[in-house]
Amino acid sequence: MKLKQLESMLGQLQQFSNPKVELEQYPTGPHIASRMLYTAENSFGDVSNKIVADFGCGCGTLGAAASLMGAEQVIGIDIDSESLEIASLNAEDLELDINFIQCDIRNLVWRGPIVDTAVMNPPFGNSNKRCRHGFSFSSTKDCFSISLFITQDLNKRGKVASFDSSRL
Repeated sequence: MKLKQLESMLGQLQQFSNPKVELEQYPTGPHIASRMLYTAENSFGDVSNKIVADFGCGCGTLGAAASLMGAEQVIGIDIDSESLEIASLNAEDLELDINFIQCDIRNLVWRGPIVDTAVMNPPFGNSNKRCRHGFSFSSTKDCFSISLFITQDLNKRGKVASFDSSRL
């Protein structure tokens, strides 16, 4: 799929009408999302025919991009049921097969297949200082635990790619 086509399709997705400040919800725009997943696939081969998890999926933009880029399976995980409703509608509108799980990422017990690629556009701690490391954690130990989970447990042969949205 071409980059502009991907961005155009993501531009059709519904976003938050009333983002929850306490969860630091904000939309991931089609410009950034399309470039993140396009780069992950075309530079690293990390999307097509892979199992992709979208942590803190919100309205499902990154998961939709992964699915449109040919992911074998996409799993969207979010704590907020209203976000997951929007994400489900977005997947349905684009006829995408995405599995959604409502849970607090800190309490996630993974029983599914090994994830090849994890994507996220996490909160940055602008209004909730506990969100500074990605999600709302009660302690530094929790932050360390989720970092280990992402970098070691999801895919022992994996690599970490971090995108600076100002460069996309």
